[in-house]
This record gives sequence, structure tokens and C-alpha cells, in this order.
Amino acid sequence: MQMSEKLQHSKPNGMTDAEWAARLELAAAYRVFHFLGWTELIFNHITLRVPGPERHYLINPFGLNYEEVTASNLVKVALDGQIIGDSRWGINRAGFVIHSAIHAHRDDAHCVMHTHTTSGIAVACKRDGLRGDNFYSAIVVNDLAYHDFEGITVHEDEQPRLVASLGSHHAMILRNHGLLSLGASVATAFRRLWQMQRACDVQVLSDSMAGESIVLTPEIQQASGRATMSVGPATGMEQMIFDSILRRAGIALDDLV
Repeated sequence: MQMSEKLQHSKPNGMTDAEWAARLELAAAYRVFHFLGWTELIFNHITLRVPGPERHYLINPFGLNYEEVTASNLVKVALDGQIIGDSRWGINRAGFVIHSAIHAHRDDAHCVMHTHTTSGIAVACKRDGLRGDNFYSAIVVNDLAYHDFEGITVHEDEQPRLVASLGSHHAMILRNHGLLSLGASVATAFRRLWQMQRACDVQVLSDSMAGESIVLTPEIQQASGRATMSVGPATGMEQMIFDSILRRAGIALDDLV
């Protein structure tokens, strides 16, 4: 990521360029979620690993709205939830439990996103979950895991079960709870969550209409999932998608310090 002169001068002393770039990118993601309406007051989280061997990651300050998150006020934490460095803000314990479990056990979980959107929770409440019978659900259904709801308060002893439920998948429906995605970059995690969110939106609307839904064969679903390679990291299209939303929302990195 190319940094402007303002961004370079705004970087705190002693912070690496890599961490500052990660902070700016994550702050931008929070503004994108605000723009799209994927917010839940001061709750829910997007986390991003800090480049380096320590496996620290960044999380939103607990108490701020998404549009108030900046590169400077993001909180850096260790996998055990300990805050690294100085921060006037704390973190939400429930967010730490879910996100740290995935960051700790999946090397490809550079970014983890979790939402409580209305249609996402609605589908999560259905016994059959997300069906692979619309354009977007056919793309994601074969890379989708499920984790049973264990209560509103998430405890650390749930972490092994959460990781086991996720397995090698890149998206997960937390039953009765919400949606989760991960990726080796912010853009990849965002693309997966966006597709899952669109799939839930369509299913909720489709189920409100009269008539039976058209069933797609497993072969069509598998072919649809493979087709996502055309927008995968190797093509650069995921980053193009993310950058396009930044432009549409009028989000400038210089305003995120």
C-alpha cells in the first residue's frame, strides 16, 4: 500500500511500516462495514494479524462505533487477550475469545470478520441453515461450516469446539448467532463475507415468496464454488472490489489516522 506523506508522518514512533499499513487497512474495513450497515452498536469485530512472529492482532476499541475506529486507536492484543502497549480502550471479551481462537489455530486466518446482520442471524436460526439454491449460496455452501450456539456469553472453554467446527473451511455460520469469515487478507475475508451476506439476503427474501425454490445439484454447487478462483487473490480482483467500495463510500486513508 502506497502511503501519502501525511500517513507517513502520522505513524507513531517505533511502529513498523507493516503494522501501520495493517492498522490503516483495518480501520478502512470498519468504515466499509459502517457504510454497508453491517454494524451492531459497539459490538462485533474485524480483526487483523500484525505482521511479525509474535502473532499479535488488532481489534476495535470496545465502546466505539465503527465509524469512530482509526488506525491509531485500534488495540493490539496477544492471543491470550493481553493488551500490547498503551491503550485508553479495552476490548470486548467475547470478541477476543472467538477471534483469538481462529487466529491461533489457522495460519491463513490473517483477517477474521464477524457480523450480526439481520438476514445473517435469520438464516443462522434455521435448522437447514444456508441452502445452496441461489447464485451466491451456491458459491459458498461447500466452503461453509456451522457451530452450535452455546449461549450469549462466549467462554474460553468453547474455543476448541469453535476451531473444530470451523475445520479447514473459510466461512462459518454461528447458529442462532451470526456470520463469520476469514482470509489471508482483508480483501479476501471481505469477499467471502459479502458473498455469504448476499446469499442470506436472497434466501430470506426468496423464502418470503410463494412457490418452491429450484434445487441446484451438488455438481452445480461445486462448480460454482470453483468459479470463485476467478476473483481470488491471484487475480487481484478481491482488492479491486474492496478498493471500489472505499471510493464509493468516500473513505480516504488519510482520514483514518
